[in-house]
Amino acid sequence: MPGVIETSVGYMGGTLANPTYEQVCTGETDHAEIVKIVFDESKVSYQELLEEFWTMHDPTSLNRQGGDIGTQYRSALYTTTPEQYVTAVQSRNIYQGVLTNEGFGEITTEILDAQGIEYFLAEDYHQKYLQKNPQGYDCHSSTGIAYPSSGVNV
Repeated sequence: MPGVIETSVGYMGGTLANPTYEQVCTGETDHAEIVKIVFDESKVSYQELLEEFWTMHDPTSLNRQGGDIGTQYRSALYTTTPEQYVTAVQSRNIYQGVLTNEGFGEITTEILDAQGIEYFLAEDYHQKYLQKNPQGYDCHSSTGIAYPSSGVNV
Protein backbone atom coordinates (compact mmCIF):
# COMPACT_ATOMS: atom_id res chain seq x y z
CA MET A 1 0.00 0.00 0.00
CA PRO A 2 1.23 3.50 -0.64
CA GLY A 3 2.60 4.85 2.63
CA VAL A 4 3.80 1.48 3.91
CA ILE A 5 7.52 1.90 4.42
CA GLU A 6 8.54 -1.55 5.62
CA THR A 7 7.08 -4.89 6.61
CA SER A 8 8.48 -7.92 8.33
CA VAL A 9 6.96 -11.14 9.58
CA GLY A 10 7.43 -12.65 12.98
CA TYR A 11 5.78 -14.03 16.07
CA MET A 12 4.07 -12.40 19.06
CA GLY A 13 1.93 -13.29 22.02
CA GLY A 14 3.59 -16.48 23.07
CA THR A 15 5.53 -17.88 25.99
CA LEU A 16 8.89 -18.81 24.43
CA ALA A 17 11.72 -16.38 23.67
CA ASN A 18 13.08 -16.49 20.13
CA PRO A 19 10.75 -19.20 18.82
CA THR A 20 11.40 -20.94 15.54
CA TYR A 21 8.74 -21.53 12.92
CA GLU A 22 8.78 -25.23 13.76
CA GLN A 23 8.19 -24.49 17.46
CA VAL A 24 5.38 -22.05 16.70
CA CYS A 25 3.70 -24.62 14.43
CA THR A 26 3.40 -27.06 17.33
CA GLY A 27 0.89 -24.70 18.95
CA GLU A 28 2.70 -25.13 22.24
CA THR A 29 4.35 -21.66 22.27
CA ASP A 30 1.05 -19.70 21.94
CA HIS A 31 2.58 -17.32 19.40
CA ALA A 32 0.61 -15.79 16.54
CA GLU A 33 2.22 -15.27 13.14
CA ILE A 34 2.38 -11.49 12.76
CA VAL A 35 3.16 -8.89 10.11
CA LYS A 36 4.90 -5.83 11.53
CA ILE A 37 4.11 -2.69 9.52
CA VAL A 38 6.05 0.58 9.55
CA PHE A 39 4.06 3.29 7.81
CA ASP A 40 4.08 7.00 7.01
CA GLU A 41 0.99 8.48 8.66
CA SER A 42 1.07 11.42 6.23
CA LYS A 43 0.45 8.98 3.35
CA VAL A 44 -1.72 6.24 4.87
CA SER A 45 -3.81 6.34 8.01
CA TYR A 46 -3.99 3.64 10.62
CA GLN A 47 -7.71 3.42 9.80
CA GLU A 48 -6.87 2.63 6.15
CA LEU A 49 -4.48 -0.10 7.26
CA LEU A 50 -7.18 -1.55 9.50
CA GLU A 51 -9.70 -1.54 6.66
CA GLU A 52 -7.25 -3.60 4.59
CA PHE A 53 -6.58 -5.90 7.56
CA TRP A 54 -10.26 -6.64 8.15
CA THR A 55 -11.01 -7.42 4.52
CA MET A 56 -7.88 -9.35 3.52
CA HIS A 57 -8.58 -12.27 5.85
CA ASP A 58 -11.49 -13.87 7.70
CA PRO A 59 -11.54 -12.36 11.20
CA THR A 60 -14.48 -14.59 12.19
CA SER A 61 -12.61 -17.88 11.91
CA LEU A 62 -11.03 -18.91 15.19
CA ASN A 63 -7.44 -20.17 14.99
CA ARG A 64 -7.43 -20.69 11.26
CA GLN A 65 -7.23 -19.03 7.88
CA GLY A 66 -8.49 -21.31 5.14
CA GLY A 67 -6.61 -24.58 5.32
CA ASP A 68 -4.05 -23.20 7.77
CA ILE A 69 -5.21 -24.38 11.19
CA GLY A 70 -3.72 -23.69 14.61
CA THR A 71 -3.45 -20.96 17.22
CA GLN A 72 -0.57 -19.38 15.29
CA TYR A 73 -3.14 -18.52 12.56
CA ARG A 74 -5.45 -16.63 14.90
CA SER A 75 -6.47 -13.13 13.92
CA ALA A 76 -4.64 -10.60 16.11
CA LEU A 77 -3.85 -6.90 16.29
CA TYR A 78 -1.13 -5.56 18.55
CA THR A 79 -1.39 -1.78 18.86
CA THR A 80 1.46 0.56 19.75
CA THR A 81 -0.46 3.61 21.02
CA PRO A 82 -3.65 4.16 23.01
CA GLU A 83 -5.12 5.92 19.95
CA GLN A 84 -4.42 2.88 17.77
CA TYR A 85 -6.15 0.65 20.30
CA VAL A 86 -9.29 2.80 20.31
CA THR A 87 -9.30 3.02 16.50
CA ALA A 88 -8.82 -0.76 16.18
CA VAL A 89 -11.75 -1.49 18.51
CA GLN A 90 -13.98 1.06 16.74
CA SER A 91 -13.11 -0.35 13.32
CA ARG A 92 -13.79 -3.89 14.54
CA ASN A 93 -17.20 -2.84 15.81
CA ILE A 94 -18.07 -1.16 12.52
CA TYR A 95 -16.97 -4.19 10.50
CA GLN A 96 -18.79 -6.55 12.87
CA GLY A 97 -22.03 -4.73 12.07
CA VAL A 98 -21.48 -5.25 8.36
CA LEU A 99 -20.55 -8.92 8.82
CA THR A 100 -23.55 -9.57 11.07
CA ASN A 101 -25.86 -8.09 8.42
CA GLU A 102 -24.28 -10.50 5.92
CA GLY A 103 -24.84 -13.55 8.15
CA PHE A 104 -21.32 -13.98 9.52
CA GLY A 105 -20.51 -14.79 13.14
CA GLU A 106 -18.53 -12.82 15.68
CA ILE A 107 -15.11 -11.41 14.92
CA THR A 108 -12.58 -13.40 16.96
CA THR A 109 -9.64 -11.03 16.46
CA GLU A 110 -7.72 -10.33 19.64
CA ILE A 111 -6.82 -6.66 20.01
CA LEU A 112 -4.04 -6.07 22.51
CA ASP A 113 -1.65 -3.33 23.53
CA ALA A 114 1.78 -4.41 22.28
CA GLN A 115 3.58 -2.92 25.29
CA GLY A 116 5.41 -5.72 27.05
CA ILE A 117 4.71 -8.26 24.30
CA GLU A 118 7.91 -8.98 22.44
CA TYR A 119 8.02 -9.27 18.66
CA PHE A 120 10.35 -12.00 17.39
CA LEU A 121 11.48 -11.71 13.79
CA ALA A 122 10.75 -14.86 11.80
CA GLU A 123 13.44 -16.71 9.91
CA ASP A 124 14.81 -15.12 6.73
CA TYR A 125 13.07 -17.60 4.44
CA HIS A 126 9.71 -16.21 5.66
CA GLN A 127 10.59 -12.58 4.92
CA LYS A 128 9.24 -11.16 1.64
CA TYR A 129 7.73 -14.59 0.97
CA LEU A 130 5.94 -13.74 -2.26
CA GLN A 131 9.05 -12.12 -3.72
CA LYS A 132 10.97 -15.32 -3.02
CA ASN A 133 8.06 -17.58 -4.04
CA PRO A 134 6.18 -15.90 -6.90
CA GLN A 135 3.87 -18.92 -7.17
CA GLY A 136 3.11 -18.75 -3.45
CA TYR A 137 -0.19 -17.53 -2.11
CA ASP A 138 -1.61 -14.53 -0.36
CA CYS A 139 -4.05 -15.06 2.46
CA HIS A 140 -6.54 -17.45 0.92
CA SER A 141 -9.39 -16.89 3.30
CA SER A 142 -11.56 -13.80 3.51
CA THR A 143 -15.21 -12.99 4.00
CA GLY A 144 -15.39 -11.22 0.64
CA ILE A 145 -17.16 -8.36 2.43
CA ALA A 146 -15.78 -4.84 1.95
CA TYR A 147 -15.25 -2.48 4.84
CA PRO A 148 -17.95 0.20 4.65
CA SER A 149 -16.84 3.42 2.97
CA SER A 150 -18.93 5.33 5.50
CA GLY A 151 -16.68 4.07 8.31
CA VAL A 152 -15.21 6.51 10.76
CA ASN A 153 -11.89 7.83 9.48
CA VAL A 154 -9.77 8.59 12.52
